[in-house]
Amino acid sequence: PSSRPTAYFAHSSGSPDTESWQPLSDHLKGTGSRAASYLDRVGFGDIARTAGLLHDLGKYTSEFQRRLAGGPPCDHATAGAQVAVERFDRAVGKVLAYCIASHHTGLANGVNGDRISSLEDRLAKQVSLDAVWEDEIEVGGPARPQLVPRDAKSRGFCIAFFTRMVFSALVDADYLDTEAYYATVEGNSRPRGGHPPLDCLSDRLDRYLRNLAAEATASPVNALRAEVLAHVRSQAEKAPGIFTLTVPTGGGKTLTSLAFALDHAIRHGHSRIIYVIPYMSIIEQTAAVFREALRDRTDDYADFVLVLEHHSTFDEDRIGCREAREKLQLAMENWDVPIVVTTAVQFFESLFGNRPSRCRKLHNIANSVVILDEAQTLPLQYLRPCMAALDELARNWRTSVVLCTATQPALRKSDYLPDGFVNVRELAPDPTRTYRALKRTRIVHCDNLGDTELAERLRAAPRALCIVNTRRHARELYEMLGDVEGTYHLTTLMCPAHRRERLDEVRDRLRSDGPVRLIATSLVEAGVDLDFPVVWRAEAGLESIIQAAGRCNREGTADLGDVFVFTPEECDGRKPPPEVDQLATAARSVMRKHMDDPASLAAIEAYFLELYWTKGPDALDGKGILRLLAPHRNHDYPFETVAQRFRLIETPMVPVIVRYGGVNGSDTTAARLVEALRFAERPGRHARELQPFVVQVPPNARGSLLAAGAAELVQESRFADQFVVLTNMDLYNTDIGLSWDDPTFRTAEGLVC
Repeated sequence: PSSRPTAYFAHSSGSPDTESWQPLSDHLKGTGSRAASYLDRVGFGDIARTAGLLHDLGKYTSEFQRRLAGGPPCDHATAGAQVAVERFDRAVGKVLAYCIASHHTGLANGVNGDRISSLEDRLAKQVSLDAVWEDEIEVGGPARPQLVPRDAKSRGFCIAFFTRMVFSALVDADYLDTEAYYATVEGNSRPRGGHPPLDCLSDRLDRYLRNLAAEATASPVNALRAEVLAHVRSQAEKAPGIFTLTVPTGGGKTLTSLAFALDHAIRHGHSRIIYVIPYMSIIEQTAAVFREALRDRTDDYADFVLVLEHHSTFDEDRIGCREAREKLQLAMENWDVPIVVTTAVQFFESLFGNRPSRCRKLHNIANSVVILDEAQTLPLQYLRPCMAALDELARNWRTSVVLCTATQPALRKSDYLPDGFVNVRELAPDPTRTYRALKRTRIVHCDNLGDTELAERLRAAPRALCIVNTRRHARELYEMLGDVEGTYHLTTLMCPAHRRERLDEVRDRLRSDGPVRLIATSLVEAGVDLDFPVVWRAEAGLESIIQAAGRCNREGTADLGDVFVFTPEECDGRKPPPEVDQLATAARSVMRKHMDDPASLAAIEAYFLELYWTKGPDALDGKGILRLLAPHRNHDYPFETVAQRFRLIETPMVPVIVRYGGVNGSDTTAARLVEALRFAERPGRHARELQPFVVQVPPNARGSLLAAGAAELVQESRFADQFVVLTNMDLYNTDIGLSWDDPTFRTAEGLVC
């Protein structure tokens, strides 16, 4: 019919002359080719190519071509999904339909959609295409993927995971093909890729390690670290799969794990290394260690892109080179870099996510080496889904997974954990011998200890660290010792800039001869370089107790340091979160059975097994994620619902900006940034710069501050709720931080976005 266009286009250049517009067939073929290249390396390129060829089939309509000329919006994603279901077998067609129909809106539920229309509803729509598409696009029939589920029960999870990976390849390919077209039209290409190969990075690391060894003093500890490094690297030839790396604190596991990952990746053709870390206090220093070890000595800016640090508080504006900064921002979109250092929240919520922006990176997790640092920190109610995802990566996506920790959780298949990992291989040489050689503390349980007696013991110890489970308890204990010289307090009710200052003061005191007593929450347990002769730790999980012990006799100046574990007195308003109480109960039971050495590998294994047995399998999948993804005859998987339920941080926290420093918060960097923020058209940069001056509080606490006039909004943008500034600085105390007295401040500390 004459009303149909004579040519079909995917994108317009903005010019009325269609000569510069992108032909639709070019975009479909280009997207298909890119998507196939992403999954060819794991054997699933054909289905990814088909997804790319069909994803914008709905643009073969007069309605969409009028849209390119300024007409109203129209649906262009449903048609390709319908063609996929009509032409291919049920399994392949449904996978393609999810990916194609959702490539802008996000993976939908098969039925009963929430914010996104369900796939069932989309497939029922009436769509009419110009048949010319079949002359321009040749679509073959992709083979049914040869997936290997763990068992019959995990088949549904396996197919749903496969769908997410194809979706990832499609949305990233679509985005990059579109970007390439506009770069050509505008003559302004974007700085992607160009990274050194992994064997080049391995050479740099070898040089760095040789220099470290040459400068190290001869000692039994350094000899043991060298032995561990050499042995672990010798295991790189082993076939890809799931590994453990059990090395005690002080054993050099950070660089050892990186060396193994590089050697293993080069040997087996992996594309990149992804380091997954639970705590912000570790992630920044780990990325810094990697940059120093792998850096190009001629270009400091290149190191920030070489080792991509991806988390919510990374400030890319500290990179002075505009091109490097832009390259870093682009790399955050899809992780197309050699080394990624990210958080457990970012990693796992992406694997269970449904939004295109979050899923673009997933195909780059395939064919990689994933190092899960501090593996014991995975939240228990998400443990089984997280393990299922890691197992799936290893089983079907050519990914090697390394569970790296001093306190290895008992994640192998057992009566306590029936769907645990199988064929797990340990990389470290004789972990029990290594633990004994590096043992620097003795852990003793002291039973009940009231605050008055605890305060007296701390007064009597010139140098001691005391770690408790709630911010309120830390504040009250500090106030009891406030008149004692050298007493410090540290919690997340202080902004990061404040905490850094306090830690620097504590380290200075430790280097001097003066007394120093630090009262803190668990934020000091991981990645904080402190060394006390005595540590007091309120009952918690055994892994937390052992982390606390890592702040005791760290440098080995004594034969053994003392770590005293106590049961704190119960008081209204400061009971620890239920999950901490459960962990403490399991730890107490195990410590009674392993009184001689509660930190031994046998005690750690017994602790985790008891924990898993006590909670039971349902509690280890508290949100029912695996039930939602069970096998289904019609492949109606609830992707949107799963993404909404999978949130590693259960209690939402919101930021309050504190003008820390100066006199009552005036004339400080924070104060100047707040004033600049008031008038900023693009507040994002200021938000990142203000991260060192943010305290995270529960939403109702911030609401109370606003209602009382103690805080104000300083931005009218759509992100205004991110820019709440404390105006009553009397509520922020230089000793204890934000002192707004709200019992909901009793939140578990640690995980970051």
